[in-house]
Amino acid sequence: MSATKTKDVLTTGEVAKICNVAPRTVSKWFDTGALTGYRIPGSKDRRIPLAQLIKFMKAHGMPLNGLMTGATRVMIVDDESDVVEVLEKILEDEARYEVEVARSGFMAGITAEKFKPHVILLDMHLKDIDGREVAKVVKGNPELQLTKTIAMSGKMAEHELKLLVGGGFDGYLKKPFNVRHVIQTIEDATSVVY
Repeated sequence: MSATKTKDVLTTGEVAKICNVAPRTVSKWFDTGALTGYRIPGSKDRRIPLAQLIKFMKAHGMPLNGLMTGATRVMIVDDESDVVEVLEKILEDEARYEVEVARSGFMAGITAEKFKPHVILLDMHLKDIDGREVAKVVKGNPELQLTKTIAMSGKMAEHELKLLVGGGFDGYLKKPFNVRHVIQTIEDATSVVY
């Protein structure tokens, strides 16, 4: 963890990034009293004390791992061990992302639910399910509405992969890929302003 001081009070936008939800969802939690905080006098801006956010996240079974680092959470869904090992090591060590791995479409659903990734790197050719189905489940889950899904394939042609963008996918990577390109694709997907 970096030596920078953790903030004691957060904006709704910061809470939204930590919890990987839309800022309006945080406002709704605040307005219904589910998440305790206060309004800045003379303005409509909401502020949430860190202690209240931690209490809220624990009460709702949300992972606290994104809280202290603020790191981008990346989930790799691939059943090729060699690809997974290399990607996981590089994304953690070089890019400083928090990484979780799911080796099947079934595990992807369970892991995404708990980990609430910012980005999912999804292999299109899993043994148990088509990657498009996994993407559909992710996009259909209100808890994961801001999660970006990036298709990965070594079997599909470039033009086939391009067609996936917009159809449930936010980007694509053609295997074998260059690590810098993987990091750039993740950064591009997460830099979208909401």
